[in-house]
Amino acid sequence: MIWLAPIGSVTALLFAGYLILFILKQDEGTEKMRQIALWVREGSMAYIKRQYSCVGLFFLFAFFLLLLLVRKGYLVIFVPFAFLSGGFFSAFAGFVGMWIATRASSRTASAARSSLNGALRISFSSGTVMGLVVVGLGLLDLSIWYFILDWYYSTHPLPHHLTKIGAITSTMLTFEMGASLQALFARVGGGIFTKAADVGADLVGKVEAGIPEDDPRNPAVIADNVGDNVGDIAGMGADLYESYVGSIVATMALAAVAGLGFSGVIVPLAMAAVGVISSILGTFFVHSKGEPSQEVLLKALRRGVFVASGAIAVLSFLVIKYSLGMQYIGVYGSVVTGLIAGILIGLSTEFFTSHKYGPTRSVSSAALTGPATVIIAGLATGMASTIAPVLIVATAIICSYYLAGGVENFNIGLYGVGISAVGMLSTLGITLASDAYGPVADNAGGNAQMSGEPEYVRERTDALDSLGNTTAATGKGFAIGAAALTALALIAAYRDELVILGKQLDLSLLNPRLLVGIFIGAMLPFGFSSLTMSSVGRAAGKIVVEVRRQFKEIKGLMEGKAQADYATCVHIATCTAQKEMIAPSLLAILAPLIIGLLLGPESAVGLLIGALVCGFVLAVMMANTGGAWDNAKKYIESGEFGGKGSLAHKASVVGDTVGDPFKDTAGPSLNILIKLMSMVSVVFASFVVGNTLFK
Repeated sequence: MIWLAPIGSVTALLFAGYLILFILKQDEGTEKMRQIALWVREGSMAYIKRQYSCVGLFFLFAFFLLLLLVRKGYLVIFVPFAFLSGGFFSAFAGFVGMWIATRASSRTASAARSSLNGALRISFSSGTVMGLVVVGLGLLDLSIWYFILDWYYSTHPLPHHLTKIGAITSTMLTFEMGASLQALFARVGGGIFTKAADVGADLVGKVEAGIPEDDPRNPAVIADNVGDNVGDIAGMGADLYESYVGSIVATMALAAVAGLGFSGVIVPLAMAAVGVISSILGTFFVHSKGEPSQEVLLKALRRGVFVASGAIAVLSFLVIKYSLGMQYIGVYGSVVTGLIAGILIGLSTEFFTSHKYGPTRSVSSAALTGPATVIIAGLATGMASTIAPVLIVATAIICSYYLAGGVENFNIGLYGVGISAVGMLSTLGITLASDAYGPVADNAGGNAQMSGEPEYVRERTDALDSLGNTTAATGKGFAIGAAALTALALIAAYRDELVILGKQLDLSLLNPRLLVGIFIGAMLPFGFSSLTMSSVGRAAGKIVVEVRRQFKEIKGLMEGKAQADYATCVHIATCTAQKEMIAPSLLAILAPLIIGLLLGPESAVGLLIGALVCGFVLAVMMANTGGAWDNAKKYIESGEFGGKGSLAHKASVVGDTVGDPFKDTAGPSLNILIKLMSMVSVVFASFVVGNTLFK
């Protein structure tokens, strides 16, 4: 079954290549459509080029630091190179998704001139490319490292008195740090860019100038469209890449500790490969006849996800039966638990963020009495939305632990929790497609607006965009839930790493070091969110000043007789995002190291637990609050409570702009924060144990 992983990888990448060719063959539209798409593409590439240059220097510094630790004997020689490969593949996954998205938007707008179904086909194909590239590259990287390490440890001495399979999984665990670090840079930097441009464009364009969304007179409109690609595509792709491979390598490491040997290690890899095939199968069920409504489109997307989940449920049974044997069939229950939990979290998120349901409609009605009541209603909705995901994840942890056999063997129970995370993320190929198509539809709507297409074209792209908001919110909830299970598996792997190193741990709640770590860990998500949201505020302020300046100084701009200077807003957002992403990223890296070195590994474990519990709940609240505010605005724009231009609409725009950094910057970045800190702790475990100041 080990060959299922590389076969699944190649299958995913080949199918993604086929879809890329299909998209590129479609009509790109009028000359104006192509020009607007080119502006967005050039802005996106300029941002990515600058970000990757900055991040590349940081990775180079970290590479030599890791080499120094190898020389000192704290790490094995593979770690620095695995770190680089993890970062490279994470960045490449995001880049490919952004590359095709910037080419699919104008083609989606062009197809919308003929039918909504044609526009859905192109935009969803673009999202599918992102999903399959993420899982394909993830499995490729894992397969390469597995075969390299298997060969190496077959002919060389084993470290730390480990078994061969233990040495392989312990080493593979460390390469996730590179993927996590790149994902954090991509999510934070892209989130700051996209929301600064979005907030600046909305506040000055919609509220102050009273012009429509995506109006070509707005100087920040191209930056806004660029932001959809660098934040919601490239950033999200890197984010879910590291979640995907993180859950797999953590579960592989737990298998080795649980004594499940080669068979237990192969299961998460084989399940991921099965997920690839199932996701591809699911994409063929995402279609509809005629001119579908939003409800029909949503059913089509759900049908694809449910078919993929059902296929995984069947095939993973065979994987476990023929690898672990029927004596461990309880592990299959953990897989099903993860699949069900992922679906339930998605449905819960949809209930609280879609304007089809009461919670978001109540936020819309609150806009009748002004921005303050919109903020209050949105926050209340977001806080209430945390209840169901927490209960679902808690139930998933308990069920997966005991179904796998946690009563008889604690480590096998933890392995079940890890398998549950793998099961949840095994549908990533299609769930990410359902999420990533939204920004393409959003860009298509902007393209149609700026190129002067008939109103019905914008209505069709808006239908896709509105549905995309719901699927994006659902995708964020899915990612947060998977992050919680993955982070728990990583914490368990960190504990196992400390035990291997001979460290005696006192993890009693009466240990003051553990308690101090929990308190500090619970504070970190708030401190991190403060940094990222303040960054969005500062960057948005610069965009607002620039847009106001252009409205004032460029004669004929408001009358449509002069063209806005789009490049300046793109440049401001790019430079500010690169500068502002540094502090939050350093916090995630340095916090576990400093606490571990000052107070010891027990405090580091407490830090990770506190950050996981608090970060999970805060991330759900922020993502759903932002989603509710966004869709409350769109509900009013559909004609309710006075429609576009009304006082209620202006109040809802304020709520939406507050929610932008909630749902697209701080909230999603917390997923990576809790996992990156765990990975840093694992990689530097030997260094921390040997250099703790207060032993």
